[in-house]
Amino acid sequence: MHNALLALALAFTWEVKANSRAFNSQFKTSFLNVIHTAKYNVFSFLPLSLYEQFHRVSNLYFLFIIILQGFPEISTLPWFTLFAPLVCLLTIRATRDLVDDIVSVAGGRGLGRKWENLCVGDLVCLHRDNIVPADLLLLASTEPSSLCYVETADIDGETNLKFRQAPPVTHLELTSIRNMASFQGKVVCEEPNSRMHHFVGCLEWNGRKHPLDSGNMLLRGCRVRNTDTCYGIVIYAGFDTKIMKNCGRIHQKRTKIDRLMNKLVMLIFVSLVLISMALSFGFWFKVREFKAKHHYVSSKHLYSVAAETFLIFWGFLTQLSVMVPMAMVEFIYLGNSIFINWDVQMYHAPQDEPAKARSTSLNDQLGQVEYIFSDKTGTLTQNVMTFKKCCIGGVIYGGSQASALRPHQRSPGALRC
Repeated sequence: MHNALLALALAFTWEVKANSRAFNSQFKTSFLNVIHTAKYNVFSFLPLSLYEQFHRVSNLYFLFIIILQGFPEISTLPWFTLFAPLVCLLTIRATRDLVDDIVSVAGGRGLGRKWENLCVGDLVCLHRDNIVPADLLLLASTEPSSLCYVETADIDGETNLKFRQAPPVTHLELTSIRNMASFQGKVVCEEPNSRMHHFVGCLEWNGRKHPLDSGNMLLRGCRVRNTDTCYGIVIYAGFDTKIMKNCGRIHQKRTKIDRLMNKLVMLIFVSLVLISMALSFGFWFKVREFKAKHHYVSSKHLYSVAAETFLIFWGFLTQLSVMVPMAMVEFIYLGNSIFINWDVQMYHAPQDEPAKARSTSLNDQLGQVEYIFSDKTGTLTQNVMTFKKCCIGGVIYGGSQASALRPHQRSPGALRC
């Protein structure tokens, strides 16, 4: 028991003092509420873009062929005739990725800019339909018993409302803006973690300690519903919030088509190597026979038979390299994303909202979907339960017409009351 209490006491190492930025800034790793979700910045755009582009085997293949074209002994075309299209292709793909990143960041920039100067320990006033900007401890609200109703659809996908409640002591004491501004309580709780539905801590105020749990917390990303006004103190901000702790590292997504294309390019390259080797061996045998019959041409050859065979192998490889075309599919992706935005059948009339392709390669990604799984019926019914019909005592109520069922026509599962 003593060890359990000691471990619990050691876990409470996060201290937040209300309205005291000087105290809170000494210990917090993420003091400000600034979050950068952009994939690229000024310095990382070029290296990251090239790193991602050359994960495609086709780009490595063309780069390899361009290097081979730089040797005059085996070159079939000037090297820049392949280099220019490759640079054009890489530029188009890099521009597309940059535009997608800018669009995705701009979509969530409104909330970030408004609350980026928010700090741990600050008191926040939220109104109906506001998005919670950080992980807050609810102090009071205009609802009875300081209840606050929130929607967590952006966190767990559930649209049904959940309620949070302020501690009884703050509900009774913090009844005015003046009292709220002079609040000097201190929250001692656990370090920032990724457990969305768990929080343990205590509020130290006026010489007394009051327990806190997850029912007192408003998490970043929730939306205030059916509550005119609520007040809270920032406990975790920025990357220390629970929703950001659950955001793992972003990995580059590869569609099935990309993986299939990589395998096909590798297969074609291996086939080209085998064909070039076969042609080179044929040259090796033929050139030896030719030199044996025509000894007078040997003086004009600067290389030995083995060296010439080696160069001929790479020459055949560069000549056969056209079997892998440099596909410019980026224009197709861009056109299809525009068609998605223009699609009238994907227009949502109740909210006056058309379809919006936030990624130019969206059609390629959607084309790989084979199965759709739903965890609950609310996902399919939009949580709108509309009465259709029921059967009571053999009579069907609802629908276009009501009809009576004879006893032998009643199904075993008919509703009866």
